Amino acid sequence: MNSASTRKSTRTTKWSPKWSSAWTGAALLATTLTAAVTPAHAADPAGTGTYVALGDSYAAGAGIPASSAGLCLRSDHDYGRLVAAALAPTSYVDKTCAGAKVGALTMPQRDAGIVINGPQLDAVTPDASLVTLTIGGDDLGTSDIGFGDIAVVCSALSLSNPLGAPCRDFYGDTLTKRLDSAAAQLAEALQKVHAKAPKARVMVVGYPSVLPDDPKKCLGKMPVTTGDLAFLRSVLGELNDKVAKTSTVAGATYVDTLGPTKGHDSCASDPWIEGLLPTSPTLPLHPDATGERVMADAVLSALRH
Repeated sequence: MNSASTRKSTRTTKWSPKWSSAWTGAALLATTLTAAVTPAHAADPAGTGTYVALGDSYAAGAGIPASSAGLCLRSDHDYGRLVAAALAPTSYVDKTCAGAKVGALTMPQRDAGIVINGPQLDAVTPDASLVTLTIGGDDLGTSDIGFGDIAVVCSALSLSNPLGAPCRDFYGDTLTKRLDSAAAQLAEALQKVHAKAPKARVMVVGYPSVLPDDPKKCLGKMPVTTGDLAFLRSVLGELNDKVAKTSTVAGATYVDTLGPTKGHDSCASDPWIEGLLPTSPTLPLHPDATGERVMADAVLSALRH
């Protein structure tokens, strides 16, 4: 991708504080499976048939104008919409929704008891030629804000031990167990995708570079200790590693977006992933419009291979 395609455009729309309460999404989860699931037939060309986009706020481009679908905050600049524009499929269905956990693939997604999105897999039909999904990060937290839930806890705990890693000590191996639990659900969901659309190319899109490899780059930019910044980065790394492994075993293609967004994390001087207080219209710790475009380019690149 050339520099012109990744350069941020000047925006007239400013971030609104309402996005700060909508922490969602950061992620897909998985673990090693014991048996592979493979499509019954060779995949149809991705530009024919129906393209179905599934997933959480990272897939929905939540917070980026213009949005629709109520609390799902589905953006017309999400990576699925950009991929569809490039491929021109026969039809495009976007079922992404902010706050979606892995269970939202097979069950209605609710907010305060009200259904805000039906089971996402209902959109997958036999004529689908391409299915993309990014999901699982919300399963990391105990609430619908997922990874944001963890970041809030880490921020609060930093006051108790500013030179240590109190958040890491607090969670222990809890997050790994949550990843493993969600991974089992994801594996089952991928089997159902293949069964519903045996000719589709299924692409599991990983999470971008939310935090840098060097936690010192976030000093003064995030109210989290250096030790816990390293811990949070390791959680995101574990998330993507398990996603990649599960996708391969399940007969899906894993799309890496971590590499293409490195150097443009939430603590970078030129971020494509916004910080805790976004300066561009998006959710905290989520891709902005440039980040979604880079993710779309990663999907299109993977389709060529």
